[in-house]
Amino acid sequence: MLIQQKETEGKGMFYVSIDGKVLAEMSYTMPAPDKMIIDHTDVDASLSGKGVGIQLLHALVDYARTENIKIIPLCPFAKAIFNKRPELRDVLL
Repeated sequence: MLIQQKETEGKGMFYVSIDGKVLAEMSYTMPAPDKMIIDHTDVDASLSGKGVGIQLLHALVDYARTENIKIIPLCPFAKAIFNKRPELRDVLL
């Protein structure tokens, strides 16, 4: 599954698009160049149970590590995954 990223003017998202329609997304804001706030995750019912939300989070964490960005997970889904997976917590602020 291809996960893409789009960012404009301090806001962005990691997403999955099929036939031009966004079916899953994890959105964020960038209050500073080194800080990211995950604010929302949405996965279409057609992708439910396929681990797409976790894949989006992994892509976002990989990006944050590469760019030396710290994350604040306000999204309940992202927060729950960080709580369950200590190996991802190195990017938390």
